[in-house]
Amino acid sequence: MPVESDRRSRPGAGPAIEVRLLGPMAISRDGAPLKLPASRKARALFAYLALAPLPQTRSQLCELLWDVPDDPRGELRWCLSKIRKLVDGPDRPRVHTRDDTVRLDLADCAVDAIEVARAADEGIATLPPGRARALATLFDGDFLEGMETDRNPAFAAWLTGQRRRFRGCRTALLEHLANGAGDDEAFGYLEQWLALVPFDRHVHERLLGALARRGRIREGEEHLAATVRMFEAEGLDARPIRDAWLAARAKGTASPAIAAAGDGAILALAENAGDGLVAAPARRASIAVMPFVDRSPAPAARGGPADALAHDVITRLAKLRSMFVIAQGSVFALAERRVGAEEAGRMLNVEYVVSGSVRSHGGRLAVTVELAETRTARIVWAESFDRELDDALLVLEEIGNRIVAAVASEIEMLERNRAILRPPSSLDAWEAHHRGLWHMYRFTQADNARARRFFEMAVRLDPTFSRAYAGLSFTHFQDAFQGWTAREPEIDKAFEAAAQGLMADDRDPAAHWAMGRALWLRGSHDQSVTELERSVDLSPNFALAHYNLAFVHATAGDARAAIASSDLSRELSPFDPMLFGMLGARAIALVRLGRFEEAVEWAVKAAARPNAFAHIRAIAAYSLALAGAIDEARTYAAAVRRALPQYGIADFLRAFRFDPQGEALFRKGAARVGME
Repeated sequence: MPVESDRRSRPGAGPAIEVRLLGPMAISRDGAPLKLPASRKARALFAYLALAPLPQTRSQLCELLWDVPDDPRGELRWCLSKIRKLVDGPDRPRVHTRDDTVRLDLADCAVDAIEVARAADEGIATLPPGRARALATLFDGDFLEGMETDRNPAFAAWLTGQRRRFRGCRTALLEHLANGAGDDEAFGYLEQWLALVPFDRHVHERLLGALARRGRIREGEEHLAATVRMFEAEGLDARPIRDAWLAARAKGTASPAIAAAGDGAILALAENAGDGLVAAPARRASIAVMPFVDRSPAPAARGGPADALAHDVITRLAKLRSMFVIAQGSVFALAERRVGAEEAGRMLNVEYVVSGSVRSHGGRLAVTVELAETRTARIVWAESFDRELDDALLVLEEIGNRIVAAVASEIEMLERNRAILRPPSSLDAWEAHHRGLWHMYRFTQADNARARRFFEMAVRLDPTFSRAYAGLSFTHFQDAFQGWTAREPEIDKAFEAAAQGLMADDRDPAAHWAMGRALWLRGSHDQSVTELERSVDLSPNFALAHYNLAFVHATAGDARAAIASSDLSRELSPFDPMLFGMLGARAIALVRLGRFEEAVEWAVKAAARPNAFAHIRAIAAYSLALAGAIDEARTYAAAVRRALPQYGIADFLRAFRFDPQGEALFRKGAARVGME
């Protein structure tokens, strides 16, 4: 967070100043309320600076709050003087101006919005009940309630965004408290939660479950009927809520009251629930991409750059085939009704939401975007892009590529980390797949074996899950490539698993990626390139396909094409677990081009990655030797030998399928460091 309350400056005492922004704005000093400036602009400026992550330029603040008056900077100075009188102390100035920037320092103050935002960043689902209850009591209405200003679209947009964000935080807090409380205590939280997001099916399911457990069947039936009418009036599907009510009633059939109210549907549901044979439907991570807000001075009509970017991101995410992506029509319809990203995510029952803004100014295009977890309101990734607008279509394509690759990578990492915390016996196919990925990216023999077991579990649970077959193929590839087991049987198994993935979903880019790797192992270079290019055609944002094109071309194909593919793969996924391979492929290509000094730079970067293995460090040793840096080359060679005492050029060449020129170059490098 931009500002954190620092109460250490007054040991044994509360904060010097308390600021309330979650509701009508209020400021107090040592418990005594302060009179706020009469100027609405001064109060708005204070709130904006309180949450600003960095010092703000005067021109930005003038553009935010003044509709080009005669002297906007003069009005800004006047507002700052009012804020100084409000919060500055005789020996503690809090309004700081330096050069052309302004900063509000509230480090020793308590700001309710900052406390809540910090908790959201840490993870609301992890909060202890006491702290969650304390944070929930900070809300006294919407963020800056009553603070609307006329003729200031930039501030209005900021205010709307903050209100939506903190409503999301409040909702997440209430959900967390309701889920952790007994039914009697939970009813109060559920009522508040329902008032904030009446179309969130989870609150209705939780409320109906609590009513059923308390035997309050008539209330449950009345609530269900009203909810169904409300959902159907909005064109939303109420069947999951009906099903939840039937299941809740079925669980309580031992109660005479519930048994008397039972019917054939409930009894059938109870029988199905009890036999343990009902298979859970296949699950994927779900995401909604909301239309981007156009914040340009003269916003374009619908269908302009903002809408085009959202459409492109939706389409490209769908092409990845790894997530359930809400269609454009639904998210655009919600945006037309001014439903914010956080509320839309709950209405659509998705786990993640992408939102952002677009602004054209002075021949440039600025885009901000963020990815948030729906149910916790936690922003898990955010980025800003600023490009010259010389070719609008190319700029939008580049930014769209970066957004899609980053979103996919972040969600995969989150799902991997979540899956590793669950007991293996409780995993569904999606979770087993991501548990496998977690082990797979450790690049050790033991972890590779564990990864295979989880991928095998995933395909048993869901035989149509093509990504799990791709992961399974990768584990066999690793066994062959690393020399951990007999090479030929593993090559066959890698090919067979990749073929099963293609049969499960021929349009999954990961299935073609796996087949491309398996064909390379078989020595079918041209077929391998064809499969990897098919993977890229299906999803231009699939970074691993670009990386493997780089790898295949680096060893025996077009070395210059390998460099271009390596660069694109890193641009799409700069923090990828396979980054060492992307860097190593570039180094290999440079060696084949005879550019040894450049190869060293990239090989050393590859070897420095935490999950780099012996073959990667060997690339660094041989590249350094070819560049004449013998002493440094011997250092890397010694590191390889410490891990694998018998390692030599034969192991290296057995793993990589070089053309004759590449093989001769690496043999020469190995000879110089005594690894013939």
